[in-house]
Amino acid sequence: MRKRFIAGAVCPACQAKDTLALWRENNVDVVECVTCGHQMREADKQVRDKVRDSEQVIGVFTPD
Repeated sequence: MRKRFIAGAVCPACQAKDTLALWRENNVDVVECVTCGHQMREADKQVRDKVRDSEQVIGVFTPD
């Protein structure tokens, strides 16, 4: 797993600059702040609008 840093990016949680690392895990892009540990995942964005407030999503099935 090779991690790459995102130049000039600011962490939305701690506001630290140049601390976000990006890698791919199970075909999902993961961004993590190396300072505070805040994580963002690409899959989160894809399903955010389709999830109701009282439900939790474990995964999204996409048939080939």
